[in-house]
Amino acid sequence: MPASVFYPPTIESVGGPVLFLAGPIQGASDWQSEAIGLLREMAPGLHIACPRRDSADGTFDYDRQVDWETNYLRLSAERGVILFWLAREVVSVPGRAYAQTSRFELAEWKVRHERDGARLVVGIEDGFSGARYIRKRFTQDCPSVPLLGSLEETCRSAVERIPR
Repeated sequence: MPASVFYPPTIESVGGPVLFLAGPIQGASDWQSEAIGLLREMAPGLHIACPRRDSADGTFDYDRQVDWETNYLRLSAERGVILFWLAREVVSVPGRAYAQTSRFELAEWKVRHERDGARLVVGIEDGFSGARYIRKRFTQDCPSVPLLGSLEETCRSAVERIPR
């Protein structure tokens, strides 16, 4: 059975574990498509929540996007894993700090890992700004969270941590 991939803004009922693809969208390459391909090979049938959406038609709704992400992040934390891929910036977006939402989410889920045991895997691409600090803090506070350097390693580690 091929992997189920859920995209915003529709929230669907999901049975079984979910893997959430967390990380930069604006200004980043489409690393999510690559991750989905890798995950389909590694874990056929896995449910994947991918926040990257095509809003070329002008239908983007901020509130629905945030609600969708919150729903699937929480679901993944409860019965799956949250995969963070901190991709380097490839295009500067004027008026926006790179990965601003991802950095907030990473800090939020770091704390939830410490407090609640949420399963996280963190991959950091060479060239991601602030990587040194993130590595230091995760090493200090969350030594059980893998810190990886390639998207393939990050996907593999996430699949290994999905509850069976």
